[in-house]
Amino acid sequence: MDVWKMGLKAPTDEKGIVRREAIAHCISEILEGERGKEIKQNAGKWRNFAKEAMAKGRSSDKNIDEFVANLVCSKRL
Repeated sequence: MDVWKMGLKAPTDEKGIVRREAIAHCISEILEGERGKEIKQNAGKWRNFAKEAMAKGRSSDKNIDEFVANLVCSKRL
């Protein structure tokens, strides 16, 4: 379900409502369970990917430069 593995989905009851017990279980699992450790590791991994992409000359840096250049060119027209 969770492609990025960055959270839990609280189950709903037959009426589609997330109950207090389900939320408590999710919080407990994140704070104390193995799933919480996995989420923390994945958060660090995605943080590092984002920092790398934003570094000078990397993909996000280039995309931002290109976006700004397109804005400047469109204002000249």
